[in-house]
Formats: sequence, C-alpha cells, structure tokens
Amino acid sequence: MPSSPRYFKLALVLGLLSAIGPFAIDMYLPALPAIGASLRADIGTVQASLTVFFLALGVGQLAYGPVSDMLGRKPPLYFGLVLFALASVGCALATDVQTLIALRFVQGLGAAAGMAIPRAVVRDVHTGTDAARLMSLLMLVFSVSPILAPLAGSVAIALAGWRSVFWSVAVAAVFGIGLMLTSLRETRPPADRVRAGLGSALSAYALLLKDRSYLGLVFTGAFAMAGFFTYLANSSFVMIDHYGLSPTMYSVAFGVNAAAFFGASQFNGSLGDRFGLAAVAKGAVTACGAVMCTMLLYFAGGGGSLAVLIVLYFIASALMGLVIPTTAVLALEDHGANAGTASALMGTLQMLVGALVMMIVGVFADGTPLPMVAGMAGGALVSVVLAWATLRPGRAGYGIATRDAG
Repeated sequence: MPSSPRYFKLALVLGLLSAIGPFAIDMYLPALPAIGASLRADIGTVQASLTVFFLALGVGQLAYGPVSDMLGRKPPLYFGLVLFALASVGCALATDVQTLIALRFVQGLGAAAGMAIPRAVVRDVHTGTDAARLMSLLMLVFSVSPILAPLAGSVAIALAGWRSVFWSVAVAAVFGIGLMLTSLRETRPPADRVRAGLGSALSAYALLLKDRSYLGLVFTGAFAMAGFFTYLANSSFVMIDHYGLSPTMYSVAFGVNAAAFFGASQFNGSLGDRFGLAAVAKGAVTACGAVMCTMLLYFAGGGGSLAVLIVLYFIASALMGLVIPTTAVLALEDHGANAGTASALMGTLQMLVGALVMMIVGVFADGTPLPMVAGMAGGALVSVVLAWATLRPGRAGYGIATRDAG
C-alpha cells in the first residue's frame, strides 16, 4: 500500500478540488426554502436550480475528460475553477429565480472539471486495490463537503442570508486555484497524451460505449448514487418543513449520514485485498437494496418516524461507501490510456441518471417522506440488478489486483 507523504498529499489536494463543486450543492441545501421565499418561487422551481446544476455537472465532464487526455490534467482544471468562481458571483447577485437557474447551470459546467479529472489522476498513478485505497482516501477528504457544508451553509444563511452561500463557494474556488498552483503536479506527461481532435474524442467514447462491463459498472454506481441525489433534492423540505427540524439540526442529520458513507469507504482497500473488489461491491449493493426496501415498506405502510428514516439511511449510506468507489475503480481499470475520457463518461452518465431520477421524484414530491424514499429505493434496486448482471465470478476484480501504474 502506498504510504508516502506524497501519496497522502495527493489525496488531500484531489479531495479538496473534487469537493468544491459538491460544496456548492451541500452548502446550498439549507438555503432552498429561504431562496423560494425570497425569490417567490415554488418547491419545484427552486429544485430546478439544483437539477440544472447536476445536468451541467454531467454534460460538462464530456468535454473536460478528452481535453485532459489531450492537454494534460491541470489546464482544464484551471479553466473550470475560474468559470465556477465567476458563475458563483453571478448567483450571489441574482434577483430572480430564472437568472439563478441559468447561472447555476454555468456554475455546474465549471464544477464538472473537478469531478472528472481527479478520478483520472488516480488512474494515472495507481490501479487495483491501491487505486481503491487512494480513491477512498480522496473521498474521505471529499467528505468535508457533505459533513460540514450544510452546517456552514446554515450558519452563513443565519448571519448573512442565502446569497452568502455563493460568495463562500466563489472564495473556495479561488483557494482551489491556489492549491493547484502550489501543490499539484501534472500526472499526464506529453508522451502519454492522446492525439488532439474531435475525432479522437469520439472514437474513445465509442470504444467505451461498446464495453458492456464498463457500462454495467458505471450504471451500477449511477443508480446507487441516484438514491443519494434524490435525498439531496428532497431531504431539506422533508426534514425542515415536514418534521420541523431547524436548518442546523437538518445539517447535523445530513452530516451523520455522509460520515457513514465516507467512513465505510475507508475499508475498501482491506476488504478488496481479502475478497476482491467486485465481490465487495456486489455484496454491499445487495445489502443496501435490502435496507432501502425495508425503509420503503415502512413508509408505504403508514410509518412516519424520523428516527427510522435517519437510522436506515445511515446503514444504506455506509453500504454505498463500499459500492461507489469500488465500481469506479473497476470501471477505469482497463482504460488507463483514456482515463480522462472514461472518467468523464462515467461522471456524465451518473449525473444524468441522478438528474433524471430527481426530476421523476420531483413530479410526485409533496414534502412528505414517501416519494423521496420511493425514489431512493428504486435507484438501489436497479443498482442491485445491474451489479448481479455485471459482477459475476471470473470477471475482473474478483481477484486481488495491486499493481502500481506510476
């Protein structure tokens, strides 16, 4: 297992860069009811500002991935962070919900760089369970966003109103640019870069879209994440408006579930060494589906306890921490030459699936837990089916892969 200070420094830098975009989601969540009241918008319209961010976060990665394979990892990261910072300032100054929605889309396009490229950097330097360890450590750093951002957002909103959220994330982007300048080396040297051009990018995407194993792994992670996205879009309305939690208490409840995800993910390397990454992912996704079905049956049967919602989702979140990083590592395993493109397509498909599920659930959202829980359980069940179809004994990942790519 890599254990040098350089290894942990890389995880720290990549985790913080990856967290800047999600920070703009998680810090924003406690502000949703206040934004609706301030801009005179209903729940569905306010949620659209979250949905378009996810759409842009997905679509934008399609460009950043191939560009990072052609030009190196750092130039597109710089571009994305600058775009994100400028759009954040625009969001802070928006006076109507339509302008806010448009600028959130631009903000998401900027944030997409920080989602696609760090995964490619991980693949540049490690594969197998070493990559799983680095990916999990990166996600531990990344966890500062869902754990601390909602609480930071609620404090900022209480002190200076919802617009302060966007000023805060603009400052975070500027900090990220400084971090890249001083602490991130280029991991895609000129000799490894692919031929520039639209044709080469399209060829790389065509190759990936023909790889059934890659797509199965990507969509297994995508539908597992879709349940989490559904929770993101609806939990503030359910917990604040339906259950009566304060924004601060909501932030604490949200952070506890996020901590379960990122804490469990730290076991991916050791479990992968013992059982194989694919077996870990398959077992965890199956258990997660069972937990989510239990939650759905409880609420569909008339249950309404907030404690049941929090406890069961805590368990499901921990299990997802074993699913999402491992499926990402397995999907990228055989695509080192086009790691940026493979990471981008993965991110795009996962974000688009998440946005689609959020929109479907949004049609039925009424502020009560049941529509949210149904969407979460549906995503988990689709993920279970895909995992069993893709992760069969004898396929890559059932063995223990620990080779080092760099």
